[in-house]
Amino acid sequence: MQPIILLVEDNEEILDFIESNLDDSYTILKTRNGKEALDLLRHEMVDLIVSDVMMPVMDGFEFCKLIKSDVELSHLPCILLTAKNTLQAKLEGLELGADVYIEKPFSPKHLKMQISSLLANRNKIKAYFANSPLAHLKTIAHTKSDERFLDRVNQVIIEHLQDTELDVDRLAKYMNMSRPTFYRKINAISDLTPNDLINLTRLKKAAELMSAGHNVNEVSEIVGYSSPKIFSKNFEKQFGMMPSEYLRG
Repeated sequence: MQPIILLVEDNEEILDFIESNLDDSYTILKTRNGKEALDLLRHEMVDLIVSDVMMPVMDGFEFCKLIKSDVELSHLPCILLTAKNTLQAKLEGLELGADVYIEKPFSPKHLKMQISSLLANRNKIKAYFANSPLAHLKTIAHTKSDERFLDRVNQVIIEHLQDTELDVDRLAKYMNMSRPTFYRKINAISDLTPNDLINLTRLKKAAELMSAGHNVNEVSEIVGYSSPKIFSKNFEKQFGMMPSEYLRG
């Protein structure tokens, strides 16, 4: 599926111009101001935001600030477009959490390259986290809000390692979030389902314990597996090596 880009721009001509340059590579959603965009983000999955700064109702600075401080949305990369070419304006945008700040008039090719780069970097970070036994969940955090959220998720899973009934419903409840909101956040930030994340966290804890000298039988029991055989199979599937190979490594 194509990545989904949300465009936030009150000028119809510029909105159509940006869309025409991106719609061959991305699925495009369009809104006219920050408030409309926030309303849309409550029920639509988006991979990246491109927003103008000067808009009625809610400008791009306020919109970016609200996104980056909202635990449900803080993972979303945001590119700000503006005719304000002063250093102060640029610093303000970056201080509010904008990932990229592009001055108008801009090259469509430059915008496209920035979008591609941001999405590719996010995907590399997600892949590194999923494939590296000792990479902490915070590796995939992009904001302080994300970091606090992921720290808490990791803490809850570790506290309930041996709870075989720990699933998305229970985890969402521990996080004081609705199931759909929690599922959407975890999937967007990690490309994993919450149940996949629970299993991956168990396997990463197992890697940590093996690095500290525990054997496979001890570790599989500590992290909540019913048998060392099932644990070893899952570990190999996730990290491409058997626990015995990891111990030798």
